[in-house]
Amino acid sequence: MNLDFASVWEMISDIIPDNDALICGEDVVSWKDYDLTSSKIATALSEAGLSANSKAGLYLNNSNEYLVCQNAIFKIGGVPINVNYRYVEEELIYLLDNSDSEAVFYHACYGDRINKISKSLPNVKAWIEISDGTESKFEGCLKYDDLINDCQPMERIHRDPNTIYMLYTGGTTGMPKGVMYKQGEFLVFLFRTLKAMGYEVPEDINNLEQRIIDQKENNNFVKSLVGCPLMHGTGMWLGAFLPLLLGGTVITTPNLGFDANQLWTQVEDKNVTNIVIVGDAFAKPMLDALDAAESSGKPYNISTVQTIISSGVMWSEDVKNGLLKHHDMFLMDTMGSTEGGMGSSVSTRDNPPKTAKFSINPGVIIMADDGEILEPGSDKIGLIGTSGLVPVGYYKDEKKSAETFREVNGTRYSFPGDYAKLEADGTITLLGRGSNCINSAGEKIYPEEVEEAIKRNDEVFDCLVVGVDDDKFGQRVVAVASLTEGFEISESELIESTRTFIAGYKLPKKLILVDNVQRAPNGKADYKWAKEIANKHTN
Repeated sequence: MNLDFASVWEMISDIIPDNDALICGEDVVSWKDYDLTSSKIATALSEAGLSANSKAGLYLNNSNEYLVCQNAIFKIGGVPINVNYRYVEEELIYLLDNSDSEAVFYHACYGDRINKISKSLPNVKAWIEISDGTESKFEGCLKYDDLINDCQPMERIHRDPNTIYMLYTGGTTGMPKGVMYKQGEFLVFLFRTLKAMGYEVPEDINNLEQRIIDQKENNNFVKSLVGCPLMHGTGMWLGAFLPLLLGGTVITTPNLGFDANQLWTQVEDKNVTNIVIVGDAFAKPMLDALDAAESSGKPYNISTVQTIISSGVMWSEDVKNGLLKHHDMFLMDTMGSTEGGMGSSVSTRDNPPKTAKFSINPGVIIMADDGEILEPGSDKIGLIGTSGLVPVGYYKDEKKSAETFREVNGTRYSFPGDYAKLEADGTITLLGRGSNCINSAGEKIYPEEVEEAIKRNDEVFDCLVVGVDDDKFGQRVVAVASLTEGFEISESELIESTRTFIAGYKLPKKLILVDNVQRAPNGKADYKWAKEIANKHTN
């Protein structure tokens, strides 16, 4: 079997053509049509002048078309570029120029922005608009539906497994960067991830075809509901790639924003087995919706759910326990970044959860700033380094690549910048990204640790912690928090009650209460916004 995404999907579509591959709202796409439509769009890309290694941007909301267009790019041997749908003109120009995109798929609702930036991107050969019910604002585009009607399917080709697969990071610190992998190596990594998650897959990905054939007999395929955006790694890798690799179904919602009641309704209607989210930003509303439905005497039927997977931010112990009260399932909390996977935690009713405690993945080290490789129980903290699947590097950024991906004792590691403690039992306690570390009077304080301590108070719904400049201490800790509906507590009371959970020097010197803590669509922290709020209220 050729190890590239398009070839794998082609093989699966031949075995289970009539099975559901993609569902968005009431729009259902079979595996046969997933392959056929992708092949027609691939022809359109080729006719526009794109070929192997060409980059094409996906400026799209969650939809079936997102996955079809991505597959079309894979089919020509090209490189899909994920584009944050919140980006405005300057950010779009930067990303599409930095990535050398030659085509851009976009939903019609973004046509006005496309119209404003198109002349600034002369290397883009095709702007392809996907209808979403809004009026088109850009005349210089190709229409997705017309391409499907007018183009013949592209013939299947042999593709190089060393073709780059690239995902742009969210740019929470600095500008977004394209993290590069080889497709063949990345597919093997995904396959090993499935095995580590407990799925019955063969040792060798080359035997995947027989696994799909065997699976067809009992028709027991994964149905994955992606609660977070496909434009980020968690949504795409865990929510889409993994189920598709098993011949399963990817389910998305057509509307922007997260609606917990809509999610649970879909779980009932579609018999969802897996849900993919990003931490408490998704899990808390989900728990609230389950509690409210049960209180009203009309509980949701979530009996088909086997696993909820989260990655990227903390998923707190109390919320996990709340979900497990409604249904016994696997709650898989994975710790990692676009640059590498670090650890995981699996909770069930028989295995209660612990916040921020992760079993360390094989091939992971914790390295102190002085270069010491830490042993379990060390008093020091260090950077997490991951081996195994290490990215080729950052696209067009050799300096940053050399800093992040480097060799230690003959093994190549990725050091994305996350600090942790290696506990005596071999687990790791995540402290947070070093670039966000607060240095107050010589003490290093990690925002995520403080955030989690504050969120252990029942009154707090969400929280972000940042450092602001201070003449005396260098930096001081400031928290921006929102309260759970129906609760009240003062700033001083909340700071004092948090003293139970962390050392006094880590407590915020100021705590600002807001109606809503702003996060990115994927649930990740918007520290830039929090810093602006903190500076506004402390200066």
